[in-house]
Amino acid sequence: MFKGLGKPPRHYVVFGFILILFISVAGYFSIFHPVSPFRVSHLPFKSPNGGAGVAEAQADAYSDDLWLMARVIQGEAAGEPFLGKVAVGAVLMNRVQNASFPNTLAGVIFEPYAFESVSNGLIWQSEPSDESVQAAQSALSGWDPTYGSIFFWNPSKPVSPWMWTREIVTQIGNHVFAR
Repeated sequence: MFKGLGKPPRHYVVFGFILILFISVAGYFSIFHPVSPFRVSHLPFKSPNGGAGVAEAQADAYSDDLWLMARVIQGEAAGEPFLGKVAVGAVLMNRVQNASFPNTLAGVIFEPYAFESVSNGLIWQSEPSDESVQAAQSALSGWDPTYGSIFFWNPSKPVSPWMWTREIVTQIGNHVFAR
């Protein structure tokens, strides 16, 4: 297979990377996510036939969205003030409501190359802070300090020149927010 301890062929490295990425994401969701401290699995709502009721399903969906949004907020806005963290969450929610983007929070978050912390895997490297969780709760509850913005970026980092053609609405912390 390999001669000595030299470098493996490139296709082995690429396949290994894809396999590790798939196992990491799929495994994390299927193994670790159900026992996340943010899951709400203790609600007493059950349908008469013994299956999960609507209220329980909605609570589970909310906790999944909360958990995922808090991770993105942590990855994208860890050093930002609380208002900046809420603003990042609000952009996610505004995209869900915008016909140009996927209509689910997970769809928005996992849209290819949409968020640097998702693309580089940063959202999986640490648990979200309490402040990021609180910011996610605020954004999911409807607080939008961005006035409907669907884009944000740090102007001190390189971004596509196209981003600068967007109408900038506000700046919060190190991020600008735009439509």
